[in-house]
Amino acid sequence: MPHRLLRGVAVSPGVAVGPALVVRWEVPPVPERTVPPAEVARELERLREALAWARERSERMRERAEVRAGPDEARIFDAQLMMLQDVDLIGGAERLIRENRFAAERAFSLKVLQWRGLWSGQDNATLRDRLADLADVELRVLGRLLGLPERDVLDARPESPVIIVARDLTPSLTLQMDRSAVLGIACEGGTRTSHAAILAHSLGIPAVMAAEGVLELVASGDRLVVDGWAGTVQVRPTGAEVAAAETRDQRRREFDRELESGAGEPSATTDGVAMRIRANLDLPEELEAARRSGAEGVGLMRTEFLVVGRSRMPTEDEQAALYRRIGEAFGGHDVVIRTYDIGGDKFPAAFRTPPEANPFLGWRAIRVCLDEPEIFRTQIRAILRAAAHAPLKLMIPLVTRVEEVEATREIVEKEARALHRAGIEAAASVPVGVMVETPAAAVLADRFAEVADFLSVGSNDLTQYTLAVDRSNPRMAGRFDPHHPAVLRLLRDIQAAGAAAGREVSLCGEMASDPVSAYLLVGLGYRVLSVASPSLPVVKWLMRRISASEAATCASDALEARTAADAVACTRAALTARVDLRLLDPSARLPGRGRRGTLHP
Repeated sequence: MPHRLLRGVAVSPGVAVGPALVVRWEVPPVPERTVPPAEVARELERLREALAWARERSERMRERAEVRAGPDEARIFDAQLMMLQDVDLIGGAERLIRENRFAAERAFSLKVLQWRGLWSGQDNATLRDRLADLADVELRVLGRLLGLPERDVLDARPESPVIIVARDLTPSLTLQMDRSAVLGIACEGGTRTSHAAILAHSLGIPAVMAAEGVLELVASGDRLVVDGWAGTVQVRPTGAEVAAAETRDQRRREFDRELESGAGEPSATTDGVAMRIRANLDLPEELEAARRSGAEGVGLMRTEFLVVGRSRMPTEDEQAALYRRIGEAFGGHDVVIRTYDIGGDKFPAAFRTPPEANPFLGWRAIRVCLDEPEIFRTQIRAILRAAAHAPLKLMIPLVTRVEEVEATREIVEKEARALHRAGIEAAASVPVGVMVETPAAAVLADRFAEVADFLSVGSNDLTQYTLAVDRSNPRMAGRFDPHHPAVLRLLRDIQAAGAAAGREVSLCGEMASDPVSAYLLVGLGYRVLSVASPSLPVVKWLMRRISASEAATCASDALEARTAADAVACTRAALTARVDLRLLDPSARLPGRGRRGTLHP
């Protein structure tokens, strides 16, 4: 019998039991048609009409999403609306019509194919997530040009509710799903931050993404158990397996209700140590979930989504409005905006750069920003303008030299003066912090504490660079361990250096989202943790049930451990005395939008 348990990425909580409906949607075949010169103008008009129709449909989808899922989720369709107005996409298709006399559908298909090739060739989650949006746009425009009916994910209209099984889902297909007809979702592809995953979560549909092999193993009609807590898909389960899943679901839902009821409570330990638990945000759509989960501000707002996959850089006004909206959403709590961490696998389309042999050790992050000061100044001016209305902080990534901090501070001061002279409302300055994510920054933490206003540890990259382990390489997964003695010693030293200088030291890597690691971090002296929104309630719940002094004793033992496994074992043993670790199992963390495998980027 084939292996019946598939592991993927949990993206929407709950357990669904029912028959599978395998959905195979594909981009329609496009004929290789050219037109005579006299028909070029007509093809251009056909393309423009199809684009206008597609924009109108995307607007309707946006309105529908706002009603069914909420205003933040509705903004998902803004990405599609931007694509449908993108000068590179539209202008490129029009040039193919004019210069090659391609039919409108062929020209548009070829331009989309070019974009897809560019995006899929880069190992970047944001771009991979955008591929589903691009597919949505392509299906809509080509369907109009080819005269095809609109796609409905439930074309077959099953007699009873089903679990949708697909290679991937676009946002539009996901939004069509009705909770009364769709019990759950299992996809071969997808990520936890894909727009389909976000919509499934908002619609309350249990979902698992990246369940490799699900299309090969599952046929329509097969009974499935989709566990959106643990990120598993059970194929043709036994009665005992179904009963165990339903019991697990009930226990998780009871715990979830307990977490929700305490989301707004302070995060003080049993011995009175105040903790601040902030949110990590990848996208603005995650803002509302972070607020509901009790985030005490934002410890890391990534800004790469503003530039990656776009043919133009965002304007100062666009950025200022976005940063202000995020800052004002958290009621006076600090919001830390990380400047562009572009480069490596995250170059915007507006950049044209030669390939690098090792891009992750090359021209990226603060190095790009300082070498391209016009881009950097625009972002800093936008942050200064937004900081006049909310407590924003600026954080620079991949810092290895004190001079990089000093150069950034000079730009902040210069742009603040320029805004003042121009009569533009803006803050006189903003706190400038350093993301400590390299051994160089860790060793020099005391020097950086002299020139920066705060330090924030990026434990994912710090682990990667310290252990010389590529965190995205599956073969290295067993060697990527933030509990390695070398990493723990660096974490201790960074916190000590910041404390000695009177600087706030936070940690915004995935360690903070893992309860066992969070307990260890409290013992190492960290008092500010920034976590993924789904993990906020459970980390806050944990803080109220542990003793900081006991955690410190545990951390001392972990620092003496010979191996990472020994450090984890002694930490789990100490934590077990305080809480039921079965509720805090990272493989089944609430509300289930964790990442696959061990601690990844």
